[in-house]
Amino acid sequence: MPFNTELTRRLGITVPVVQGGMQHVGYAELASAVSNAGGLGIITALIFPEPEGLRQEIRKCRKLTTRPFAVNITLLPALVPPDYDAYAQVVIDEGVKIVETAGNSPGPVISKLKKAGVIILHKCTTIRHAQSAVKLGVDFLSIDGFECAGHVGESDITNFILLSKARQTLKVPFIASGGFADGQGLAAALCLGACGVNMGTRFLCTVESPIHQNIKEEIVRAQETDTALVLRRWKNTTRLYRNKVTEQALKVERESTTGEFSEIAPYVSGKRGREVFINGDPEYGVWTAGQVIGLIHDIPDCKTLIARIEKEAQETLQEKAALFTPASKI
Repeated sequence: MPFNTELTRRLGITVPVVQGGMQHVGYAELASAVSNAGGLGIITALIFPEPEGLRQEIRKCRKLTTRPFAVNITLLPALVPPDYDAYAQVVIDEGVKIVETAGNSPGPVISKLKKAGVIILHKCTTIRHAQSAVKLGVDFLSIDGFECAGHVGESDITNFILLSKARQTLKVPFIASGGFADGQGLAAALCLGACGVNMGTRFLCTVESPIHQNIKEEIVRAQETDTALVLRRWKNTTRLYRNKVTEQALKVERESTTGEFSEIAPYVSGKRGREVFINGDPEYGVWTAGQVIGLIHDIPDCKTLIARIEKEAQETLQEKAALFTPASKI
């Protein structure tokens, strides 16, 4: 029996699983595979240096799936920021009805998309930021716990607390993000009040993921202890796979007497991280991975993975419901 949550009803998907927006990874091939399997696939806008590249990728995705898919627009600090308004306009022009937003000062982009009738999923690492996003009119919140890959925020609150706090305080439906890889995790998220889960690292390790096979196999071998937090000194804490370059970056962060970001910049280069996914050398540069790598033991295709998650979640919820026996009426 298909899941019936606010997420599945509003988005038109059958399994409440969202593929998170991932730089260097969120292309049409992966997004369409997730959507065809019943989840929500996401194209990452800023993979493409120009908005026109995003337009072509959206059209490519439409040829690969008739199911709903989304676009991620993440607003990052930069000396010369991308033309976010132009990327949003491409989304509107191409008729994409769902967008995942994240990052700083998303108000203008969210306002533009909402006026066009786009459903907004906004990613937050704190309840305070989530409440600000509610005021902007977002439709769903993606609550990102400390376990997640990439930018974890500065509060260090794990999902067990963060999701319960969201259930207690938020009036907008929310998705659980960070630490999810299987159906038991989906069942737990639903019990904590979420209407679905967002998975990044788990989808990184699938057949359709456009990264080198060596990196997928490295994820399978890894343990939950094989990540590290970098850039805390600069209030930009980021969870990365723990390799030689990450360790070098941490050494600079600990020992720098100036605190100049330029000292660590060469070690945390996004360009080198992208090369990891191409050349297959997990030690070549930094790359993001969540603590959930300790729960990933295979490299399935998206159809197999999502079907397995759906089955596991249904069985888990049924098993736990059977633990309760109503008192007999006298």
